[in-house]
Amino acid sequence: MSEGAGIPCILMRGGTSKGPYFLARDLPADREARDELVLRVMGSPDPRQIDGIGGAHPLTSKVAVVSCSAREDADVDYLFLQVGVGEAFVTDKQNCGNLLAGVGPFAVERGLVAAAEERTSVRIHLVNTGESATATFATPGGCVDYAEPVLLAFASPEGKPLLPTGRVRDEIDGLPVTCIDNGMPTVVVRAGDLGVTGYETPAELEADERLTERISRIRTAALELMGLGDAPSLPKISLLAPPRDGGTVSTRTFIPVRCHEAIGVLGAVSVATALLLPGAVGAELAAPRTAPGAPLRLEHPTGAVDVSVELDPDAPADRPRTRRAGLVRTARKLFEGTVFPRPSHTASN
Repeated sequence: MSEGAGIPCILMRGGTSKGPYFLARDLPADREARDELVLRVMGSPDPRQIDGIGGAHPLTSKVAVVSCSAREDADVDYLFLQVGVGEAFVTDKQNCGNLLAGVGPFAVERGLVAAAEERTSVRIHLVNTGESATATFATPGGCVDYAEPVLLAFASPEGKPLLPTGRVRDEIDGLPVTCIDNGMPTVVVRAGDLGVTGYETPAELEADERLTERISRIRTAALELMGLGDAPSLPKISLLAPPRDGGTVSTRTFIPVRCHEAIGVLGAVSVATALLLPGAVGAELAAPRTAPGAPLRLEHPTGAVDVSVELDPDAPADRPRTRRAGLVRTARKLFEGTVFPRPSHTASN
């Protein structure tokens, strides 16, 4: 790829995130070259990402890379890249369930999957972690209807533990926590144990230096405890409080140092799963479900999300597993065209 050449992409909002979606064949096959190019596309490292198309926030500094899958159980492969904003890093050590909402529509837009006349289901292999999902969305007349929601259904690979530490409760920095991974490695902690209500705005929580320092200590300890290596954006830390607006529980989630304006899709699935485990931290704060099997409504700073999770009743108590999980998101194509990366070694002023 020559210096200054443009790259086809579609910029999409997926759930509460946003980013460019690329065909894998339009990016370098070499990982180092790909990541260097992605940094130039997004405008990193720069807190404003002024010389790229990043949105100056972790939720809008994301990239989806999609290709046809060689797997029999998938139509497309989806690789998610989290791009640093003020730091020059690109990591593929986690999934993103929000951008996942746009993968099916993107696959149809790019001709990787043929659209059905009314509704289309796309089987997606999540390359980052080996998990799988199915996105079902409206395609009247064979065209994606972005006004309609996307149903996401998740399945985990056999043998992956929901509890990475093997325990439903651990202690980190003197606090009881539950470490869980049902698509997104997450540490669940009671907001009250951290000296906050759990109803603060993200800005208020981020301004609390005592809180953010403790969150950082919890994350660092959990990295080792959960076997996550040196992943720069894992695990997510989710603070739980009793619901205030008719939901199941109230959440505030750090991703990892910024507080999410909502909650990530897979983070929501992990939190909802934790609420169903006897003895899990924060489960006692949850309001009872309206009916057996009813979705759990997770309140967050800008609204709520309904998550359906079914545990496998035949699984051993010390090795719980899920039968299925799902939720509804929306996606929208914002523009389609060619993005031009900034030249290498060029200042942005």
